[in-house]
Amino acid sequence: MKNPVILIFFILSTLWTSAQEKEESGWSTKGNTRFLFNQTAFSNWVAGGENSVSGNLSFNYDFNYSKDKLTWNNKVMMSYGLSKVKNTDFEKKTDDRFEFNSLFGKLAEKKWYYSVLFNFKTQFTKGYKYSKDENGKEIRTEHTDFMSPANILLGPGLLWEKSKNLKVNIAPATGKLVIVDPEFTLPDNKYFGVEEGKSTRLELGFSASMVYNFTLMENVNFENRLALYSNYLETIDNIDVDYSLNVNMKVNKYLSTNLIFQILYDDNAIKAVQLREVFGIGINYGF
Repeated sequence: MKNPVILIFFILSTLWTSAQEKEESGWSTKGNTRFLFNQTAFSNWVAGGENSVSGNLSFNYDFNYSKDKLTWNNKVMMSYGLSKVKNTDFEKKTDDRFEFNSLFGKLAEKKWYYSVLFNFKTQFTKGYKYSKDENGKEIRTEHTDFMSPANILLGPGLLWEKSKNLKVNIAPATGKLVIVDPEFTLPDNKYFGVEEGKSTRLELGFSASMVYNFTLMENVNFENRLALYSNYLETIDNIDVDYSLNVNMKVNKYLSTNLIFQILYDDNAIKAVQLREVFGIGINYGF
C-alpha cells in the first residue's frame, strides 16, 4: 500500500456517495473528516529547538440501524499522519490506523441486548524501528506493514445501551485472530505472539468494550472508547488495553482544536505501555 491517503479519499468518496442516497427506514448515517496541522519554527533561538511540521488526516463514518427490537451499529475509523523534523533523515508517522467496528444486538429486556461483536484493525503503510549506525547516521528497519499485524475479533455477548452516548458490551467467548507477514516473525513468539514462520495466531478470551461521549460545555465534546481483552489460553489476568480519548473544541463549523490521546497495552507487541498524543488546529467537515 504505497499511498494510503489515496485509499482514504477513495473510501471517503464512496461512503459520501452512498450517504447522499435516500435513507431506508431504520438507517442513519453520519461522517466527519478532519485535518490537523502542527508547525514549529525557530530562528536564532538561544534556548534551542528544531523546526518541525506535521499533519494528520482522519475520517470517521457511522452507519447504524435501529428498528423494532434490532440494533446494528457500524463505525469506520481511518487516520494517517506524518511528522518531519529538520535535522532528521526520515519523516515519521504520527498516526496510521484503519479500524472497523460492528455491533449487532437484539433486545432482550429494557436496555439489555443479545449481541455479536466484530472488530477489524490494521494499518495502511510500513512501520519502522529507528536507530543509529556506527557513524551516528540515523537508519531504520522495517517492522510492520499493511495487514501485519491485523487483528480480528468476533464473539457473542450482551450489550447494555443506556443511550446513543453510553454503551457497554461484554463478550465472554470472543475469538481473536492475529494476522502477520511470516517474514517478520521472530523466535520465541516475539512478533505479536505469532510463532516463527507462521502467519496467524488464534486466541479465545473475554472481551469488553465501552463507548462514552459527553459534552463538557458548549462546543467542547469528549469521546471515550475503551476495549479490553483477556486470552483464556494463556495468562488470564494479562489484559490487553486500548483506550482513546478524542477532545473536540469547536471554534466554528469548519475549525476546531483537537486533542487525541491513546493508551495501548499488548505484551505480545511490546512489554510496555504505549502512549500517543496529537494536538493541533483542525479543519473539519461533517456530513
